Parts: sequence; C-alpha cells; structure tokens
Amino acid sequence: MSAPGQSDRGGPAGQSRPGLATRLSRGRATRPGETYGVPGQGNTLWLSVGSILVLLFVWWLVTALGWVKPLFVPSPGAVVQKFLDIWQNGFTNTAFLEHVAVSTARVFGAFLLACAVGIPLGLAMGISPVMRGIFDPPIEFYRPIPPLAYLPLMIIWFGIGETSKVLLIFLSVFAPVALGARAGVRSAAIEQIHAAYSCGASRTQVIRHVILPSALPEILTAMRIGIGFGWTTLVAAEMVAATRGLGYMVLTASQFLQTSTVIMGIVVIAAIAYAFDLLMRFIERKVVPWKGRI
Repeated sequence: MSAPGQSDRGGPAGQSRPGLATRLSRGRATRPGETYGVPGQGNTLWLSVGSILVLLFVWWLVTALGWVKPLFVPSPGAVVQKFLDIWQNGFTNTAFLEHVAVSTARVFGAFLLACAVGIPLGLAMGISPVMRGIFDPPIEFYRPIPPLAYLPLMIIWFGIGETSKVLLIFLSVFAPVALGARAGVRSAAIEQIHAAYSCGASRTQVIRHVILPSALPEILTAMRIGIGFGWTTLVAAEMVAATRGLGYMVLTASQFLQTSTVIMGIVVIAAIAYAFDLLMRFIERKVVPWKGRI
C-alpha cells in the first residue's frame, strides 16, 4: 500500500508521476527550434564551421606539401584565383553571371514545373486508390533510372534545345516531389478526418484544412530533396549542345584538364544548392513550425 498522502503511482495524492516529456522539459527548458531535450541547430554551428575549416586545412596541406600534383588537386588559392579570373573575364566569351543565370533558370524552371504537377498528383495519389493505381507504377518504374539513361530519348524526342534540358531536370525532380506528397497524405490522423466529417465538413474542406496541413512537412522535405536531384542532373542536361551554364563550364574545362575551373564550378553549384536548401529550411520553420515537436 502507498504511504498516506501519496497515490499508487508514487506521487502526492491526486497526482500522477510526470511523463517523459515533462521531466525532460523540467531538466532543460526548450527554445525555439529545439525539441525536448534535443539541442538546436545553433549548438552545432561551430562544429559545422570547424569541420569545414579542417577540410580546407587538409586540402591546403596536401597541395602545399606536394603530395598530389596540381593537375589532379589544385590548391585552394589556385581555385580562388580561377574564380576571380572567370568573374572578371568570363568563360568562353560568356560572363560568369550569365552562366549562373542560365543554369539557375533551367533548374528552377524545371523545379517549379515539377512542383506544379507533382504536388497535386501526389496528393491525389494519396487520397484516391484509383489515382494511386494508375500513376504509381510508371513513377516507381522510372524513378531509379539514372537521367543519363534516358537523355538520348529526350534528345531524339525533343531535340537538342532547351526543352530536352528542362525536361530531363523535370523528370529527376518530379518523382521525389510526387512521392513525398503522396506520403504526406498518410500523416493526417484518421481521427482528425472523422472529427471534421462529423462537424459537417465537406470533402474539399477536409482536404484543405486537415490533409494538406498534415502533408506540408513531407511536401517541403520532398521539395528539398527534389531540388538536390535537379542540381545533380544539371551537368547531364548540359552535356549536349549547350553553350552556356555551369554544367557546360565544368564539362568544357574537364576536356582541357583545367582542374581548378572544374572544382570552382562544382563549388559554385554546391553553394547555390545549399543556399536554396537554407531558404527551404527557413520556410519550413515559418510554414510548419510544429514539425519535429509533436
């Protein structure tokens, strides 16, 4: 039996033992951007900066000691110097910012098109078994195929102009966005859906006010993954008959063994993709602030 004034659960009478979330929150108060007992991103910032500095130092050390020939791995200073040179003089008679603008337009044009088609289709696949039965097999069939495998088909069907390049990037982005939206529909609790119907909500209202908010975290994550695939496919898309773009710049420089230009182009592509990823994380915090907290 319990002592007087205590309940059978070990606490004072009329009270129960605090749950795990309560105990964690007592031990350490949460701040915006953190979950219970889990450090936020701010605490890992210095670790990230430190890891980047260590990698740069190792890169500099390897090249300074001559362990690797500059033809294979140029020094960080050589890459920076090449960047400044291309910034000032351009590459193949085209300004550097024009290369950046052309590649960015191709990737984000295909990305917006994939979102405009893939998100509604993914939601429809998650809601309707008929839509899932029709569209799921072809999406799952082509999804694992590398873009280089169907690049010849894009050229045969659509020529060597901008259409084939944008469509190639579109196909690489479309599958993860559509499948992410479909998976997001399953995040909606069936109890919430039944409660909405019991309150007199129509099917459209349930989709808008229950299913879509529940699917948003998955959709935004799928968009982040999709844009990564888009930048990955950019070099393949600019392999054929391209005269401008970051992928074209990297491929052309590799043919002439200009390793510093190749590395500089790769770093620029990674920097643009990472900046967009940071933007998507910011949008996630604003649009779905409950993500990771419930």
